[in-house]
Amino acid sequence: MTGKEAIDYIHSMIWNRQATGYEHAKVLLEKMGNPQNKLKYVHIGGTNGKGSTAVMMASVLQAAGYKTGLYTSPYIYRFHERIQIDGEQISDEELASVTEYVKGFADESEDCPSEFALVCCIAFEYFFRKHCDIVVLEVGMGGANDSTNVIECPEVAVMTNIGLDHTEYLGDTLEKIAETKAGIFKENSTAVVYQSTSSVEEVLCNCCKEKGIPIKIAEFQKLNLKQHSLEGQKFDYSGREDIFIPLLGNHQLRNAAVAIDAIDALKEKGWQISEEQLRKGLATVRWPGRFEIISREPLIIIDGGHNPQCIDALAKNMEDYLGGRKIVAIVGVLSDKNYQEMFRPIFPYITEFVCITPPSPRCLSGDQLAFCLRSTGATATAYASLEEAIVYALEIVGENGAVLSFGSLYSIGDIQKTFDKVHLH
Repeated sequence: MTGKEAIDYIHSMIWNRQATGYEHAKVLLEKMGNPQNKLKYVHIGGTNGKGSTAVMMASVLQAAGYKTGLYTSPYIYRFHERIQIDGEQISDEELASVTEYVKGFADESEDCPSEFALVCCIAFEYFFRKHCDIVVLEVGMGGANDSTNVIECPEVAVMTNIGLDHTEYLGDTLEKIAETKAGIFKENSTAVVYQSTSSVEEVLCNCCKEKGIPIKIAEFQKLNLKQHSLEGQKFDYSGREDIFIPLLGNHQLRNAAVAIDAIDALKEKGWQISEEQLRKGLATVRWPGRFEIISREPLIIIDGGHNPQCIDALAKNMEDYLGGRKIVAIVGVLSDKNYQEMFRPIFPYITEFVCITPPSPRCLSGDQLAFCLRSTGATATAYASLEEAIVYALEIVGENGAVLSFGSLYSIGDIQKTFDKVHLH
């Protein structure tokens, strides 16, 4: 099996069966000898900020000298991003070897696993083979029934910001979603959670009380932003001063606060992480596609914001970092998102929308999105090809303007490649 054949096999599985992914993963891993039970974890659930919090924690643990696995989803540029050790993506050779091994067990099963469950099993086997000291494991969707939840007690279970997303699977209120996601809290662990509404916090605290585990709620009132620019942010948090992160936006400060509290929880469990290593890890973190600057002249920013909370954060970033600039937005969305309402917070900042069709079976066409945006009074144009959309955006943006691409993580990799191609010509 080659790396390409491995990815083709993985993608041949049925993606939209995540709701039952836990059982599929459990059965498959038992056949494999349960490699996941031979590793230690930080398990990260929530709606928004899971990936950012995960990469911050992985960066700190790596800076502390631990061999650190990182499992995230979805990927931006290539599949291999989802499975990393110490910042290095899994190689084609390793992916092929592990996938071929896992395939032998999957093919024996009466019921094939979902794609997500299969990828989890591949990741667990890879991290086990490589003898990781610890794995930072991002939940795919939900918590209790998520494929990642096959692990036993994590060292720390982290809950990031909870919002209304995947309501058909997780529940139609924040409280119901919080209860589902709290399925990652387990006995003998420690919970660290993002500060939320009192009703959501009550749900999470009750879950921890039932399991008899301590809970730490991040204290955002102890966050103090000192300075920010397009290079990054410097802030104080809960007695620590002048912490720097290269990630932009108020929401990333809050994610960093959660990550810091989670690192402190690990230290209480005996993990050796110095203050210098904590700061170095945070200062050197990279997370593509999250208000990421890919060009300075012209200024081009890509962001994977794709639900209401993400769009609220994006609006704040536009106000903080792009104030006074003409902004041309290249946007594409999936049809199952509430796109009619989702873009409302950003209308005051956008001069013109350039609409595209994301590369996903669940996509909304660029023409439909443009029609919807025009019906709200916005200026919007649709382009059949991404290249045409980018050429047009660069033509109209002007010297001091900014091109901002957002709306779907699925489009970001193609947008980066196409921008590069257009620039070269």
